[in-house]
Amino acid sequence: MSGGINAWNGLVASGAPEAGIAYFPDDEKPEKVVVLAWLLEEGARRFYKGVEELLEDKKSIRLFKELGAAEVRHKSQLVKLYRELFASGPETSDPFATEELGDVMESGMHISEALDWVKGKGIMEILDYSVAMETNSYDLYIKMERRVKQKELKTVFNSLLNEEKTHLQRLTSLLEERV
Repeated sequence: MSGGINAWNGLVASGAPEAGIAYFPDDEKPEKVVVLAWLLEEGARRFYKGVEELLEDKKSIRLFKELGAAEVRHKSQLVKLYRELFASGPETSDPFATEELGDVMESGMHISEALDWVKGKGIMEILDYSVAMETNSYDLYIKMERRVKQKELKTVFNSLLNEEKTHLQRLTSLLEERV
């Protein structure tokens, strides 16, 4: 290719390799990391629920419903891990009971922006977007699994990244079916 990368007119990746890590700062306590992961999983669940409500195709609706249910299972895993590792004695407050869930999902996207973008789009665009979102989530959990020191946290991030891989496989399967 004459001119090298400077001659390229297509899309290029941008952003720091640490993108998404901002949600999990190095100096954060492990128990807060688990709660933050829970919040991001809840964000993904809310996104999938919102997408599900916009679709009309039964097969697509079923997939997004199942993906939302998987996010609920992820949250349960995180609650269980938290209670096993960090709950010592009677709890005075539940770290997962929060009225302010925020507007961010595991890919780092704002739920409201993602759902606004999805409105009026066809299933192919929605699937493409969802694949990108799950890819970002997968990447985040790989980075976190490598970064944390505690064996229990490594285990939970490894479990979550394997789940994200399954989500990617299911989304790309439906995407390929539609092509």
